[in-house]
Amino acid sequence: MLWKTLEQWQRRAGLGQSPRTILDELGRIQSTDVVLPTVDGGANLRLRCVVRPDRAQAALLDRLGLDLPQRLRIRPALATAAQM
Repeated sequence: MLWKTLEQWQRRAGLGQSPRTILDELGRIQSTDVVLPTVDGGANLRLRCVVRPDRAQAALLDRLGLDLPQRLRIRPALATAAQM
C-alpha cells in the first residue's frame, strides 16, 4: 500500500511512476550531529542538522511540496543513551 501511495503522489506531482527513484534520490539527503563542549566541560551541546539538498533534490522536494527542517530534535532518551 505504501508503494501505491508514493506512486500516486509522484504521479500527481508530474514525476512519473517510479517511487524507487524518488526514494533513492531523497535517501542521499543526510543529517549530521554538531557536538560542542560547554564552558564548564561537564556536558556537550548537540545539534542535529540537515545537510542542504543539492539542486536536483531541492527541485524534487519542491515538486512534492515538501520542506526539510533546518534542525531535527533529538529525543531525550536517545540523547542520554548516546552520552553513555
